[in-house]
Amino acid sequence: MPLRQARDALSRMFYQRCFYLFVMLLVLITAVPFMPGSDEGRFLTNAINVFVIVSTVAAVGRTMLSFVIVLLLAGPMLLFQWIGLQNDSDLWLVRSWMFGAGLYLVSTVYLLQYVFRPEVMTADKLFGAAAGYLMLGVLWGYFYAIYGHFHPKSFMVLGEPATLDVYDAVYFSMTVLTSTGFGDITPLVRQARAICVVEQITGALFAAILIARLAGVYPPQGREVR
Repeated sequence: MPLRQARDALSRMFYQRCFYLFVMLLVLITAVPFMPGSDEGRFLTNAINVFVIVSTVAAVGRTMLSFVIVLLLAGPMLLFQWIGLQNDSDLWLVRSWMFGAGLYLVSTVYLLQYVFRPEVMTADKLFGAAAGYLMLGVLWGYFYAIYGHFHPKSFMVLGEPATLDVYDAVYFSMTVLTSTGFGDITPLVRQARAICVVEQITGALFAAILIARLAGVYPPQGREVR
């Protein structure tokens, strides 16, 4: 079956699947904002995005169902993004963001299911947890960008009401997720603030649950083994 062969080929290529995903997410978050707005910059941005999607498919496509679901979300995301960038169309970009949000949501769920299995904690699972944390930041970045498109001027950027693009939205999302709060971007309306609150709660719960999971791997010192 072609789909099964493709999934097995990705598994062999990305032996430490979550590690490659973690690295590509770091590249996406840190390198893409430095890309120029030219056609070459757009090409490099799309290339990085493709590598992120391939790493995501390899990391979470451990079953045929998850592999197919991620492919069905990744395909339209990349296609709509390419059409939007080629035609300078916000409508197609928003459609790409919607599929991107769905992709990151599904991928985060599958990653967390893998990380929190009651099995031995491996290095791949630790990288999976780190990748899941970064995915939460990118996911909420898509939420902010989509909300900002339909409700312009919902955020204050450097003292002026503005609409966030996806890169500023991801940056703002990371400050909210980590509770950094630089204050250069702030929500102006209650709905945007509600999205921020949910992200803050999610980030705090993620850290708490991960620590509890790691603590459960090791038995308490001094307990006799019977």
